[in-house]
Amino acid sequence: MKSRKPSETFRDLIVWQKAHKLVLAVYRQSRQYPKEEMYALTSQIRRSAMSVAANIVEGFRKKGSADKIRLMNIAQGSLAETEYYLILANDLEYADTELLMTQADEVGRILDSYMKAINEH
Repeated sequence: MKSRKPSETFRDLIVWQKAHKLVLAVYRQSRQYPKEEMYALTSQIRRSAMSVAANIVEGFRKKGSADKIRLMNIAQGSLAETEYYLILANDLEYADTELLMTQADEVGRILDSYMKAINEH
C-alpha cells in the first residue's frame, strides 16, 4: 500500500473532500423538494449532511486519538441519518437518491478506513 504524507489541513483529507461533495450534492438535490418540506426534510437532510463534514473537520484538529475517534463516530452517526433521509426522499418520490446513496456509502467506507488508521497510531 502506498504511504501518503500526513495531511496538513482538513482540506487534504480525502474523507473530508468526499463528505463536502456529498453536502454540495444534497443541497443541489434538496432544492427540488416541495416547499412544504423547507423546515422539515430539506432542513434535516442538509443539516445531517453538513454535520458529517463538520465533525471530520473538528476531529482533524483534535490532538488525542480518543477525541478524534469520538468525532469521527459522530460523523458516522450523521452519515447514517443522512442515508435515512435519502431513503425517505426517494420513497416520497421527491428525488431519485441512488447516486447520493452511492456517494454516502463511499464516504462511510473511507471514514471507516480513516478511523482504523487513527487507531493504529
